[in-house]
Amino acid sequence: MNPRTLAHLAALGVALIYGANYVIAKDVMPLYIEPRGFILLRVAGATTLFFILSLFIKSDQKIERKDWLRLILCGFFGVAANQLFFFEGLNLTTPINASVIMTANPIMVLFMSAVLLKEKLKPIKLLGIVIGAVGAVYLILSAAGEGYALPGVSLGNLFVFMNAASYGVYLVIVKPLLIKYDALLVIKWVFAAGLCFVLPVGLSQFGKIDLTSWTPSIFGAVTYVVICTTFLAYLLNVFALRTLKSSTVSTYIYLQPLFATLLALYLAKDALTFETTISAAFIFIGVYLVGRKPKTAEVAK
Repeated sequence: MNPRTLAHLAALGVALIYGANYVIAKDVMPLYIEPRGFILLRVAGATTLFFILSLFIKSDQKIERKDWLRLILCGFFGVAANQLFFFEGLNLTTPINASVIMTANPIMVLFMSAVLLKEKLKPIKLLGIVIGAVGAVYLILSAAGEGYALPGVSLGNLFVFMNAASYGVYLVIVKPLLIKYDALLVIKWVFAAGLCFVLPVGLSQFGKIDLTSWTPSIFGAVTYVVICTTFLAYLLNVFALRTLKSSTVSTYIYLQPLFATLLALYLAKDALTFETTISAAFIFIGVYLVGRKPKTAEVAK
């Protein structure tokens, strides 16, 4: 099998892992683990795995003192705030809603690039941001109406949107580090920094975990979230990026709501609503406009 095919399969695997994560993680919270305790377990587990991996894939590079503040901020936005908003949001909302809102991430990256890096926004991309935002806001506000059995779905949708915004900040500020240093060196210290933020927030809920109440399926679900969703998905993503363009790999994010919806419907864990469908249409149109490349003029012969 050629490298490009393997790279596409790796990117597809990442989308499958993340798509299933919405449903699997939802089953664990809050009965067996409360959200912040789950975050601490996930971040601590992933940090340990990344440091173990770094023993086998060694790097001669060292993080320069001037870059530590940026790295700590990456840990805050890319691990701590990102995961806190996601798990608290997923605990309140539905798997399908969460997966749909997360596809707004490319829009948030463009918006944050304009705010933080002062990049100019073309009118078509600005229109994409507005349309995508309308879709996300509509889903957040519509959850307050009828048709949702879970309390606090609207707040959960808002938290997931904040998760996308936080991760958007992370993707913008981590880029200089990834250009300068080895990817594994950066990610292990980003997770270590994030763990410092997560530890005081999640320690109390982590202490309430009662392993005696866990069934084999719950043990499997937690193992999936810690190893597959964080550790394995990252490795597959890095493998895909070695062969494919970043823009090509990022397009696989649009498969996440498809996989999440199919799994949720198959397991009868969620239902597809009119509001979710309309919101998804707005967000996908917005993402298309944001990622649309301008047509280049034909070169004169």
